[in-house]
Amino acid sequence: MASLKKLLQTKPGTDRGSNPNRVVIGLRNPGPDYEGTRHNSGYEVLARVLERAGEKLGRGPSRVRAQITQVGSGDSRLLYAVPMTYMNESGRAVRALLDYFGLSPQSILVVHDDIDLPFGRLRLQVGGGTGGNNGVRSIETALGTRDFSRLKIGVGRPPGQMDPADFVLRPFTKAERSEVELMIEDAADVIEVWPIDPDRAQEMAALRGRERS
Repeated sequence: MASLKKLLQTKPGTDRGSNPNRVVIGLRNPGPDYEGTRHNSGYEVLARVLERAGEKLGRGPSRVRAQITQVGSGDSRLLYAVPMTYMNESGRAVRALLDYFGLSPQSILVVHDDIDLPFGRLRLQVGGGTGGNNGVRSIETALGTRDFSRLKIGVGRPPGQMDPADFVLRPFTKAERSEVELMIEDAADVIEVWPIDPDRAQEMAALRGRERS
């Protein structure tokens, strides 16, 4: 599988003289109470990419409420970010991040859970719906556009009459967790390919969907 490891040569930083060209943003609710929940799937995927590369998130600029790391150099410079806000306020952090680094919405990939996508499936697309994710809705409002890439992580629909807001704040079941680990690995593969070949990354995400349909 293609990897970004060869690009990951620099330490985390915020040098505005060598700004990144693309940004991968993993959505979550911060704090131990939310670890392992469906709503934190986007963050889990981003964390897996960084774990593979031996990289860690650090604190961003004071005006940007996000943890970040910058990797690579020149045209290959990439920023990974996780908002430190709660999910429904993600837009403020993303807007500040793009303003600080002088980037456009078209440069970002938002990784998030999606209750409208069947459990275990992935979808990479530009624009589209929010999948019931208030973090994505907040980002659309803050940026004034839907025209940004998103990698959707299928977490399934809530059972019975359960409130979707309660469902996404629950951990995956023990029976689901083994499939979740495979899905996270596959999603990390997609993210590694995305900066190099977005079309191929989209195909990879769709393939997993077909295999699980």
